[in-house]
Amino acid sequence: MIDLQDLKKNYGEIEALRGISASVERGEIVGLLGPNGAGKTTAMKILVGYLLPTFGTARVAGIDVTQDPLAVQRLIGYLPENAPVYGDMLVQEYLRFVAQMRGLDEDTGRRRTVEAVEQCAIGEVLTRMIGHLSKGYRQRVGLAATILHDPEILVLDEPTAGLDPNQIVEIRELIHRMGQTKTVILSTHILPEVEASCSRAIILIDGMIRADGTLEELTRSRIQVVRVAPDDPADARRVFEALPGVASVEHDGGADRFHTYRLRLSGADDVGEAVYEAVRERGWKLRAALLDTDVERTARERDDSSVGGRSGGPGCRIRGRRRFHLQDRRRRWGVDAGFFRNRRIVRPGSPRAAHPGS
Repeated sequence: MIDLQDLKKNYGEIEALRGISASVERGEIVGLLGPNGAGKTTAMKILVGYLLPTFGTARVAGIDVTQDPLAVQRLIGYLPENAPVYGDMLVQEYLRFVAQMRGLDEDTGRRRTVEAVEQCAIGEVLTRMIGHLSKGYRQRVGLAATILHDPEILVLDEPTAGLDPNQIVEIRELIHRMGQTKTVILSTHILPEVEASCSRAIILIDGMIRADGTLEELTRSRIQVVRVAPDDPADARRVFEALPGVASVEHDGGADRFHTYRLRLSGADDVGEAVYEAVRERGWKLRAALLDTDVERTARERDDSSVGGRSGGPGCRIRGRRRFHLQDRRRRWGVDAGFFRNRRIVRPGSPRAAHPGS
């Protein structure tokens, strides 16, 4: 149904996509999972014909997106992160406008509007101005417009972003219902989103696909991703291969002196402390050392960007009774939170910070 081959996209010197390849079969609900800036939105915009790839091909139902984007867009319903609705229009006026833009005749447009309104449960707001609706209802109106022409494929970019918990549950249920008859691709940086809605996840990090499979398959894989600036990249690989619990090491190359090493673990133990000691002893600069079950990387990004509220503010993560300020630690040491799992961290501004001996 959907086939991406060696897809690359550059914005000047920035590589947003670095040669991704994936396929989606008819009837699948696939989550494109990754941290902010991973390239999820760029991949979606290429898929729906809004952007041209720098290199590679994207095909939908056998149609090359770059050769016939209009034919592809007839098959796809696309909902960007911020629903493209007109705030000064009534909901029913907006849906009528979208039906006309889609080229639906009057009878078909009226029938499809009724079906979309029922599916998205927006009947009670049809006569209200879109600008006066809550974000949850605006998102539903956007979804109704997305499915108005009865597309075979739905492409949803962060469909629950900014919604409250009740609205998130409603949108997830709606996506699940739609997935019974359509192929759905949704992007998110929230792991529970994929767990609740998707049968398969594609994990995108730094413009590259790091994992692709069912959640059960992904959670069985254990990989430690390390980015360091060693004096000798080959020597760094030998050092990591010699660590207890490491089965194999892949070297993904480097940029700005930093090289990426993927350590495949042979057991269930975390080797983060051993990696940290090896890097510290040799004086290498460390940018990240991430223990993944492939999906934990994205879960950490979600936690880092969450609003703390009582938990201590943005970037604060509670583990038992401890408070870990991830952003502060990263600014100071430039390493990932995994290394400090067993270390005592004093939150800046706390009484203990003023009295180190207490």
